[in-house]
Amino acid sequence: MAYEHHSQRLLPFREFIARMLRHFGIAVGVMSGSLMMGIVGYHELARMPWVDSFLNAAMILGGMGPVGDLPTDTAKIFAGCYALYAGVVFIAVAGIMIAPVAHRVLHKLHLNG
Repeated sequence: MAYEHHSQRLLPFREFIARMLRHFGIAVGVMSGSLMMGIVGYHELARMPWVDSFLNAAMILGGMGPVGDLPTDTAKIFAGCYALYAGVVFIAVAGIMIAPVAHRVLHKLHLNG
């Protein structure tokens, strides 16, 4: 995704909204893939039912923490690694969503300056 150079005109609002929607789609894709990875990991490694796997993966990905006890050391190691991964995903998704807005603001300030 190329952004306009500071010497170019400001992107029209309609195109800016399209850019925001593309970034939103990427963010949803990253979150969905991460959630699926967590669900499968909890289901296979912790032997949790699908609904409990979803709940635990969603809670960790959302920053709330695990819900149930983990029966094996393998499941605990997965949960720890998934929690670290979820922190990075949170930062990455925030960056993906903020990038177009930050670029537009900085571009507008440069044009006005």
